[in-house]
Amino acid sequence: MKLVELAGKKLAVSPVFTEHVTDDSCVLVFLHEALGSIGQWKGFPQQLCNALHLNGIVYEREGYGHSSALRKQRTNRYLHEYAWEELPELLDTILPKEKQVVLIGHSDGASIALLYAARFPKRVKAVVSMAAHVLVEEITRKGIAPAVQAYKAGKLEGLRKYHGDKTEELFYAWANTWNLPEFRDWNICEDIETVTCPVLALQGVNDQYGTSLQLDLIEKAIRKGQVTKTMIPRCGHHPHLEVPEQTEHMIAEWWKRNT
Repeated sequence: MKLVELAGKKLAVSPVFTEHVTDDSCVLVFLHEALGSIGQWKGFPQQLCNALHLNGIVYEREGYGHSSALRKQRTNRYLHEYAWEELPELLDTILPKEKQVVLIGHSDGASIALLYAARFPKRVKAVVSMAAHVLVEEITRKGIAPAVQAYKAGKLEGLRKYHGDKTEELFYAWANTWNLPEFRDWNICEDIETVTCPVLALQGVNDQYGTSLQLDLIEKAIRKGQVTKTMIPRCGHHPHLEVPEQTEHMIAEWWKRNT
């Protein structure tokens, strides 16, 4: 892991290498969830890089893990800011401009992946979206309350292993922002219409933060790119952790068909 210095902040970046790379013109970039980090991906980045025979990069956004702390209060545009400001600056800093990326996003990270692919289509070869949010469903807001109760009860203390003294600020930056009145109308469907690359949209049938509506809206919004959507049975919000082998297999098979 290393710290990459950007304008006014540092981001933690960890490379993932695999043997027998078959295409050096692109790299997998893993985008974590709302309370995620490099470590919380567990072994999935290495597993997927090995399956696709591509190298990868895992990084932590501002406010997370080993990266710099949040510098300002979040608004309902925070995912756009990560997608259209931070991510392009990071990629332009650490990768040659001619190298394409395959974005592997989970939850917030999947929304960021779709937004980035819409704004920078030539840079993106493909997107794997796991449990993305493209609008706020009632189930999403209802799922936050139990998480807040669990945090107050000390049941989420494990997050401190990954985020240290940033944990409380980060947790409430997530919970409070999604509960903002102006977040009720948050919707990125029009923003992702310009995605042109292949997209694999995955979601667990038992996801407590979203329903199949999210996949349907992604498919409807992206008219120029080919969208493959799959609901995963017996799976909640974390396909890559709950059913990692199945998720890796679905991505690998889709990759073979679309590249």
